[in-house]
Amino acid sequence: MLRNITAVFLLLAISSVSFAADRPGVYVDPDNVSDIDFHYQGEFYGPLQLPNGCLEMTGLQVVALGKGKFSALQYQGGLPGNGWDNGAKLELTGELKDGVILLQHDAYVIAVDPNHAVVTNGAGQNLGNLRKVRRKSLTLGHRPPHDSLVLFDGTSTEYFKDGKLTPEGLLKAGAITTFPVEDFQLHLEFRTPFMPEKTSQARGNSGVYIQERYEVQILDSFGKTPEFNDAASLYRTKPPELNMCFPPLQWQTYDIYFTAARFDAEGKKVADARLTVYQNGVAVQRDVHIPNKTGAGKQEGPEPGPIKLQDHNDPVVFRNIWIIQPSAPISFASTSCLCQ
Repeated sequence: MLRNITAVFLLLAISSVSFAADRPGVYVDPDNVSDIDFHYQGEFYGPLQLPNGCLEMTGLQVVALGKGKFSALQYQGGLPGNGWDNGAKLELTGELKDGVILLQHDAYVIAVDPNHAVVTNGAGQNLGNLRKVRRKSLTLGHRPPHDSLVLFDGTSTEYFKDGKLTPEGLLKAGAITTFPVEDFQLHLEFRTPFMPEKTSQARGNSGVYIQERYEVQILDSFGKTPEFNDAASLYRTKPPELNMCFPPLQWQTYDIYFTAARFDAEGKKVADARLTVYQNGVAVQRDVHIPNKTGAGKQEGPEPGPIKLQDHNDPVVFRNIWIIQPSAPISFASTSCLCQ
């Protein structure tokens, strides 16, 4: 384990067809992925020997791009949220051949198999053996506090309009809360699909549309340098401070703290909406002032609006969603996540 470097039952609408079955190359079940590249993708962590002989912890994120091609980011000090401090990182590429991905660097090569990444220099000297890790958010499975309203626990879609379930009892994208919100604290868990041959906004796209105005983006941005339309961004307004995405088909968390915009009696805005977001237990947006609606959101106004889980035609799913109104102080979200 890495240490810190940080009541009414309703009839459920269940899809009768296999989720995403009509989309080749789109995988929604981590136990049923036929693409071998899936087993090589992931996060690796361990000590690396430097030219001066010292050891330094190193993180590696390996991303499947389809048909045996991969990209990777190597992080000095560890992984994002577990040692890497937004410092030095390297971009690497490689292909799967004879059961191994070879990531080439001028001074060394990294040979990646499904469980390890072995670093050797030009003379064949072993510089490090990084083991694959599967990190888990500290807020994953967090039980709803006594003063919260459980929006979805897998048994009812009572609090969602257009709430539809997968055969496994997970909530599909496209659901909208049946009530408007103002200030709140929201917890939700989501899982993006494995879509290796897709890129950018076509890769596991959804979003949390607050008041149907402001979007916190959901996307498979694993192993990328974050941009203003990537995961955990305030869409097209502000990128996250850190890319805390886990690999696709791995459960992730958003813990969102929102303060609605304030308007005077004439309907003039006198204070911007504000937003704090924790992704997988790590702060990635801190008390951000939102100057206006984002993307295709509805125009700002004094009336509150619901929360929409955006349907962008990708099979993103949700579970364990609860809300507290008005917002409570930040008390449980941590600045680190767990590896196991």
